Amino acid sequence: MRFLHTMLRVRNLDAALDFYVNKLGLKETRRRVDEKNKYTLVFLAGPDDEKLVEDSKKNGRPGPEVELTYNWDSEDYGEARYFGHLAYEVDDIYATCEALMKAGVTINRPPRDGVMAFVRSPDKHSIELLQKGPAKPPQEPWKSMPNTGNW
Repeated sequence: MRFLHTMLRVRNLDAALDFYVNKLGLKETRRRVDEKNKYTLVFLAGPDDEKLVEDSKKNGRPGPEVELTYNWDSEDYGEARYFGHLAYEVDDIYATCEALMKAGVTINRPPRDGVMAFVRSPDKHSIELLQKGPAKPPQEPWKSMPNTGNW
């Protein structure tokens, strides 16, 4: 398992970037603008992590990063909703989710697509699990399993 990123929601992307980049000293590593779904993702890394992020891009998903999520439509997240999730890349999304279920963990967002799943910690922190490499072919019981709760 490899740590990928932590997602934080931001109300004002310019103000957030001023803080994280200009004041804290993080560097922007990539950006994704989604016109259809009306959000912008900005990924940041510490100066000492830049090479690690670049090297990891060659082998799949980059990390370790902070993901700033700016939803264009205003939404009041409340103080507890600004922290989004931790993300980890796993060798086998289905085996990982199966082991977690056997250990009593609820799979909030099953890996229906063979790529992504979400679970929650006992303290209700969201954990995103992402399949290393290409997506696994959809398979049961995952592909027909509904979402449960929040993530």
